Amino acid sequence: MRTLQDSLAGAPTMPLKTGKAHGERRAGPLIFLIVLWLSLAVAVIFLLTLIVNLLLEGGSRFGMPLFTEYPSSSPDRAGARPAILGSIWVIATTALLTIPLGVAAALHLEEFADKKHWFNRIIELNVQNLAAVPSIVYGLLALAFLALIGVRDKNIVIGGALALSLLILPVIIIATREAIRAVPSEIRDGSLALGATKWQTTWRQVLPASVPGIATGSILALSRALGEAAPLLLLGALVFVSFDPNGLLSGFTTLPIQIFNWTGRPQEGFHELAAAASILLLGLLLLMNGLAIFIRNRYQKRW
Repeated sequence: MRTLQDSLAGAPTMPLKTGKAHGERRAGPLIFLIVLWLSLAVAVIFLLTLIVNLLLEGGSRFGMPLFTEYPSSSPDRAGARPAILGSIWVIATTALLTIPLGVAAALHLEEFADKKHWFNRIIELNVQNLAAVPSIVYGLLALAFLALIGVRDKNIVIGGALALSLLILPVIIIATREAIRAVPSEIRDGSLALGATKWQTTWRQVLPASVPGIATGSILALSRALGEAAPLLLLGALVFVSFDPNGLLSGFTTLPIQIFNWTGRPQEGFHELAAAASILLLGLLLLMNGLAIFIRNRYQKRW
């Protein structure tokens, strides 16, 4: 027995192959990883090509006249001032309509609603499905609603904001619910144990802790609304506006619609203006996405 133990003790030990290391060396995961990186490289190359093409075509027209001049029949005198102001009006109204409603709905579904009740389960299922509905469908819904209440001129700021609000409301609800779920249950239990009510716990503890996630999701949803044109065109949004929008009942146009109009013109100057407006729209989208990433990294808590 002693000799057997000595021989076993002196025998060289072989490293054990873990399942993870063995799985990483198989052909399937390696092929999937290569295809994934190739897909990412193709997407980045196309994006860089688009940006470079826009800069080369519209860089010469990107200046103050683009921000200060009104649309014109001559590309040398045309600008996108009404479209820029119209985008601001529509997105600001959309934010005021959607963010409070979306946050309130998410709070109710996540903190107060009975998740086992059939009615609440149907609502949750519909919210998840509505997030994937094409944007033009929401334009049809807004058009039908405005016609139902007797609005004749549907090309108004509040009408466009209504269509975009229907578009991004499911996204904000889903993002808010995910932010609320990220708050540890110990915070709720501690607040309730100290005598706070369910509403006080939600208002003073859960909601402030989830604000960074809510802000990030809301900004990303608004950036999607900023680039939409199909629902607004369905409402009869104007493609040639020579005035500044001045209220919720004012006519309007937006940057995507103005770009759509200029790209359909035969003159090369209008194509250059469309490229310059596309640079502006792309810059705004990158700025909003960068702000969302900054808020998430700067203020989000790690529990």
